[in-house]
Amino acid sequence: MAAPETVRPAVELALDDTAVLKKLSTLDRFLPLWIALAMGAGLGLGSLIPSLNDGLDKLRVGTVSLPIALGLLLMMYPVLAKVRYEELGRRKHDGVSDRLFFGVSLFLSWVVGPLLMFALAWLLLPNQPAYRTGVIIVGLARCIAMVLIWNDIAKGDRDRAAILVVFNAVFQVVAFSLLGYFYLTVLPGWLGLDTQGFQVGIWEVARTVLIFLGIPLAAGFFTRRIGLKQKGREWYERKFIPRISPITLYGLLFTIVLLFAIQGHTITSRPLDVARIALPLLAYFAVMWVAGFTIGKLTGLPYAQTASLAFTVASNDFELAIAVAVGVFGATSGQALAGVVGPLIEVPVLVSLVYVALWARRFWNRSDGTQTWLVESAEV
Repeated sequence: MAAPETVRPAVELALDDTAVLKKLSTLDRFLPLWIALAMGAGLGLGSLIPSLNDGLDKLRVGTVSLPIALGLLLMMYPVLAKVRYEELGRRKHDGVSDRLFFGVSLFLSWVVGPLLMFALAWLLLPNQPAYRTGVIIVGLARCIAMVLIWNDIAKGDRDRAAILVVFNAVFQVVAFSLLGYFYLTVLPGWLGLDTQGFQVGIWEVARTVLIFLGIPLAAGFFTRRIGLKQKGREWYERKFIPRISPITLYGLLFTIVLLFAIQGHTITSRPLDVARIALPLLAYFAVMWVAGFTIGKLTGLPYAQTASLAFTVASNDFELAIAVAVGVFGATSGQALAGVVGPLIEVPVLVSLVYVALWARRFWNRSDGTQTWLVESAEV
């Protein structure tokens, strides 16, 4: 008797993985190389043009750098234009699966993540209060931008990831200041540790979130709505989306160049400090991603949801962390340096984990949603 359609031999899965990787564009396939070159270009640009930072400061509204904001807007717009908003309210998801996915993601993001970063910061930076504070701030800033890129390249569940991003953004506006006060003042006091203090207004966080998420979210929503209405789904997903998709990675590379140009001198002049800051960040990103991916697999979530879960809980909003650190402690502070080191570690680590996720996809089969993902990826 023939094997059921839902059973896939390991060899067939391996062939599918190879086919998926071959379908990646040149830009996607060599993304780690482009990111490394962008980091190097940023460091070189910052050293060749010492006045660049002053010039960028003139293009700033409050704590928001307009050039960096432009890069992030370009980075997020194509990803948010792909989200199938029209189906979010009427799709019949598995109730148990959804509750598990969102429950685990929010618990890891808002309870486990900040606690883990707090513990790592105090463990690995006990005598560096400025760096320690900056690292904790990075842990409090849940990702509302880059996670959509990692999720998209890893072929995660785009719609659920978008819902989590929107929730994280709204919750962050309300809770960021309170969490900062708790982890930098209240909790250290309870434990008999030094406190650094934390004062940042809700409006400062709200403005940053509205710029970096609200604008591209609105643009993506209306682009999709108008495109589907005027041209139809076939044109929108087969012609329009492929044309704008590369803008995401161009925006990412542009943003990385600017960030590393701004702090280039500090990074190159204090390599040991950068290494010390990198240790808790590296441990954090690895532990959170492995925890999310393992829980997703053990609880029976489909691959797409598991990938979205892992990248959502492991990613952080480095731009928000940098904006807050600069606004509260100053652009040349140790806290700001810790914020800049965040993407220095997060970007290459999570890019590497994208390839790990695509390789690990072979351990799922058609019966738990992989085939649906394959069809969707071929269409879009």
